[in-house]
Amino acid sequence: MYKMIVCDMDETLLDNQAKISKKNEQAIKAFTAQGGHFVLNTGRSFLSVQDNLKQLGLIDKPNQYVIAYNGGAIVENRANQILTVNQMPFETVKQIFDYAVKRNVTVHIYAVQGLYMWRPSDQELHYIKQRVADFDILTSSNIDGLKQQPLVKILYQADDPAFRKELSQAVAALLPDELTITFSSNRYVEFNPAGIDKGTATLQLAKQLRVKPSEIMAIGDNSNDLAMLNAAGLGVSVQNGTAAVKQAAGYVTQATNNESGVAEALEKFALS
Repeated sequence: MYKMIVCDMDETLLDNQAKISKKNEQAIKAFTAQGGHFVLNTGRSFLSVQDNLKQLGLIDKPNQYVIAYNGGAIVENRANQILTVNQMPFETVKQIFDYAVKRNVTVHIYAVQGLYMWRPSDQELHYIKQRVADFDILTSSNIDGLKQQPLVKILYQADDPAFRKELSQAVAALLPDELTITFSSNRYVEFNPAGIDKGTATLQLAKQLRVKPSEIMAIGDNSNDLAMLNAAGLGVSVQNGTAAVKQAAGYVTQATNNESGVAEALEKFALS
């Protein structure tokens, strides 16, 4: 029996309108009623998922958790207690940001309790406002004002997949061996400190809860989910997952994120 489920949000748990279906909600509530830990494991801030936690009956709950920022932080839902921060050095963030300025690329910088964006397009703002309630727009290309904040992740937004790949290769060459680089939502290339990802944070939390890797199910759709699928006893891809995620998964749902693929996985493997 699986004791812990870690689940991606965008394009996995959420449908294309950024909503959790009733079927997914009911399956998750049934799993937690059995005593299971259902952990949102997302690239986003834990502050941006509070409405989702409320819908799932997990808001402010002790012994229930969120992994945020692709493993940058582990947070207990009760009073949003930050248990673990896997911080990114400011100078690393600054070098990645400065390169984006040269290339005129949209940037998101994540602090533990804040999101800062530089030059988002109208389309990107629309996408973000569906998912994030609070953020700041940087009006300067000097980010020294963020130096005292605990920063955990930085990403670039670009619509063209070839350009995203080019950017990832350029930053990898700029900062060799310093980064974990992943892709998500068919729009982002994301940068975390080397060795920090959704999988390492999953295992950090599991160790705290005395849950074995074999007792973990992970559900995702994109490359930033691969590490958690590989860390778990069972990795699941929703039907709309990328080819690499489907190949890595032990099970691929018949349903997409728009058809309650998460509920399918829970009903098949996790519910009594």
